[in-house]
Amino acid sequence: MAIGDFTYMQMCFRALKQAHPHLQIHLWVDERRRSDNPEDWPHLKNYSLYDWLTASPYIDQTYTQNYSPALHAQSIAKAQREEYPIVVSLTHMACHRYARLTREISPRGFIVGLKKQKYRFFELSKKLSILKFNATMPLYESQERDVPHVSDIYAQWFQTAFGIDIPKADRYPTIQIPDQWMRYARDQFATWKLPPQVVFINAYSKGEERCWPLERAFELIEQMRAQPKWREAGFIVNVVPEDMANAQALYDRLAPPDTHLFSAVDNFFQLPAVLSLCSLIITVETAVMHLANAVHVPVIALMRQNNPEWVPIDQENSAVILVKEMDAWVTKIELPEVMEKVLSWPLC
Repeated sequence: MAIGDFTYMQMCFRALKQAHPHLQIHLWVDERRRSDNPEDWPHLKNYSLYDWLTASPYIDQTYTQNYSPALHAQSIAKAQREEYPIVVSLTHMACHRYARLTREISPRGFIVGLKKQKYRFFELSKKLSILKFNATMPLYESQERDVPHVSDIYAQWFQTAFGIDIPKADRYPTIQIPDQWMRYARDQFATWKLPPQVVFINAYSKGEERCWPLERAFELIEQMRAQPKWREAGFIVNVVPEDMANAQALYDRLAPPDTHLFSAVDNFFQLPAVLSLCSLIITVETAVMHLANAVHVPVIALMRQNNPEWVPIDQENSAVILVKEMDAWVTKIELPEVMEKVLSWPLC
């Protein structure tokens, strides 16, 4: 599960809790990057989503120790001891693999999961794995004509699996930021001596195909500073912790005045707290664009064409710049395209 997934799925968990307050919801967060190399563990162990899950009033227990094979096996054994009567897999990648995992977690329970609408003739083993589910729900395809928004897809899954109807308005993501992290953000803005108008820029995504060169982010700041409206603005450039050394070197060489590097290294809530105090957010295709909607800050999102279901939900406060060709990387979006949107969008 990624942060973007939970941004929308938490609203479904909320609806499920409201409809059945007696239910205990235990959430298994699998780690597809699972590694037996100890050098990988600190980064995987400190996945920022876990902070949000821990604070969520809708999740009663979370399985997060899945970043090494040994811990993964321990987590399975722990889950088996619970003897869950119902387990629902909402994993849309490698559904067959998670059918096997779900049945391993609950050998005698009623298990439900997603399956592809069609399997090819050579995918017999996958079809047999899917049979481990007692019931299935159809998996959406990103390239379907008129694919629904991901919030609607998740709501449909919960309607099918649990019989709960989630109105459109209740699918809009919200986030409750603890007071301590709002204080942190305000103190950080004061330390940086930021002006009232602040722009947050994020060029990082988990997938390389959705990233933007960091150098281009600094060039964007220079070009925005050349415009009267943004001349006095402050700028925050988001950096993932593992790339901070490289970003700092670029910053020292290229960063304009009143520009600051930021990384949520202590807690997930540092990110939405900082976002909530900004005037504009410019980001590549990642959770930041959905969090921008959750904290009600205008956002310009740089996206590929491959996943239209993941456009920001708030159309009035979101502008999307798409690459021009299917399968093209976000790097194909050039600086003039972004500046054109900045200059023409009424919310900028």
